Amino acid sequence: MTEYLVPSHASETEFTEKRSTFIGRVWPVESEEEARLCIDETKKKHHDARHNCWCYLIKDGPVRYSDDGEPQGTAGQPMLGVFQKEGVTNVCCVVTRYFGGVLLGAGGLVRAYTQSAKNALDAAGISAVRRWVELAVECPYSFLERVKLACAAQGGVVGEIEYAAGVTVHALLPEGGAEGFRARMTELSAGSFSAVELGEVFKAASQGPIQS
Repeated sequence: MTEYLVPSHASETEFTEKRSTFIGRVWPVESEEEARLCIDETKKKHHDARHNCWCYLIKDGPVRYSDDGEPQGTAGQPMLGVFQKEGVTNVCCVVTRYFGGVLLGAGGLVRAYTQSAKNALDAAGISAVRRWVELAVECPYSFLERVKLACAAQGGVVGEIEYAAGVTVHALLPEGGAEGFRARMTELSAGSFSAVELGEVFKAASQGPIQS
């Protein structure tokens, strides 16, 4: 399967532009039905808002957007452009606007909706969905930080850490980095411990805790 990018998690951000409040939300979604549910729930929650503009992109599926009463081309499409520019898919975004009484003009609206979508995406973070090799390293506590650094150096992601008499570090490594990581563990420990391969997974992972 080909690697692709998705939001790491759901997020919500808010900012004010000329007394109008813009609330941006992003969700990782797997289907159009899931995206529509996010949109419908937001509309119910903010039924008193002037606009609930939205967009979503589903991998190998539909791409949709709505200006929800704003002038055509000033909201949904600019929001969609944020995710297309970043190469992010399987995403739903809703920007809620509480009108503050001051007109922003077409250019101002485009900038505000673009900023709101970008702020929400930045808050959500971006994860790569790719094939990873899962490995475990059982080592003394004194090696923990060096194991983490070695994982990061190979483009890997540190996951669960088990603490007992020693420490067991679970890590996801991209296919091209697994062999280098194993070699580094043998070198680091002078052969006293090693990285054990547990299998392969195809999932989203970002720098930080492993994303399910």
